[in-house]
Amino acid sequence: MDTLNPTEVCPSPLPPDRVEAVELSNEEILRYGRHLIMPEVGLIGQRRLKAARVLLIGTGGLGSPLGLYLAAAGVGTLGLVDFDVVDFSNLQRQIIHGTKDVGRPKLLSARERILDVNPHCNVELHETALTSANALEIVRDYDLVIDGTDNFPTRYLVNDACVLLGKPNVYGSIFRFTGQCSVFWAEHGPCYRCLYPEPPPPGMVPSCAEGGVLGILPGIVGCMQANEAVKLLLGRGEPLIGRLILFDAMRMRFREFKLRKDPDCPICGPNRTIHALIDYHEFCGVHAEEAVPATEFDLAPSEVARRLENRNGNDLVLLDVRTPEEWEICRLPGAKLIPIAELPERVRELEGAPEIIAYCRSGQRSARAVELLRAAGHRRVWNMAGGILRWSDEVDPTVPKY
Repeated sequence: MDTLNPTEVCPSPLPPDRVEAVELSNEEILRYGRHLIMPEVGLIGQRRLKAARVLLIGTGGLGSPLGLYLAAAGVGTLGLVDFDVVDFSNLQRQIIHGTKDVGRPKLLSARERILDVNPHCNVELHETALTSANALEIVRDYDLVIDGTDNFPTRYLVNDACVLLGKPNVYGSIFRFTGQCSVFWAEHGPCYRCLYPEPPPPGMVPSCAEGGVLGILPGIVGCMQANEAVKLLLGRGEPLIGRLILFDAMRMRFREFKLRKDPDCPICGPNRTIHALIDYHEFCGVHAEEAVPATEFDLAPSEVARRLENRNGNDLVLLDVRTPEEWEICRLPGAKLIPIAELPERVRELEGAPEIIAYCRSGQRSARAVELLRAAGHRRVWNMAGGILRWSDEVDPTVPKY
């Protein structure tokens, strides 16, 4: 077998016997020719890529460039984990999907595009949410895992599954104009818990749906993740193990931070206390999206419309807790804007209000507003369940959704 320069070798998760069993056809040699003439890749490197089994968690913003570039590079097997369908709001950044795919399962859309890029790629579909019940079974069959998720419970779940199974975890995250990238591999460096021992308080970090994201950003960060994955599979270069890259798209600036293994890490430390997967929604203090319960303070948009129609003077305050940018997109008539971030300091503006109905885009921020207002002493305060999105569906379809 071809040999590599020892000074350029990095840890690789691939079993050598599987690589030895792989051959390239003449068509593949032509396809990957620009790789094969590079001494850092060569024939052995391309065989390693073909032998590799890579699991992508998510086929959204980060999963889009990951799926396209890893398939084009010649990764032999891509496992895709997702359970969502393509929405118009995805198309601003999730470039693996197209307008014709709106309403289709993301897995089917992604597989179709990947096979169009490279029909030699074997695509395995896992149409499910990754949970503590199935993560170990799914992750076990792959050499490397790439985290393309957008929420803290799944990030901790992916990390813990990879640590327990000894798999490298190529991490990326995005928000607005900033992104992060690293490689967590407990056998060779720190894990995600070493960097973030505790999740942020619920509601402290807005989701991309609440805070937005530059459409180009997941392409940049996803390509960084793909680059790290290819290096690990080739066993070449210096991976981001023990290093965290922060990218600022507004300033076009990269910063690097050194990461160290936490000796007190509960899962990769010498005295670990986590030996199995846990309830990650409970750990992060959030509900699974599909399991968010209705409360006694929820009102359906139709009921809100009825109360607004029958209100008398100032007996009802309609409170919009979104941002000024969202307010400019659309608003409900007669609403008062106090963004959720400003509500604690401006709660006095609502003193004396007989009744308050709060709303936001989806009902999550306004639910937090209801809790805050009740803690401040307001008793007749309600949350418009489903927010602007549900209002547009059930009351006034002329109100744009975003």
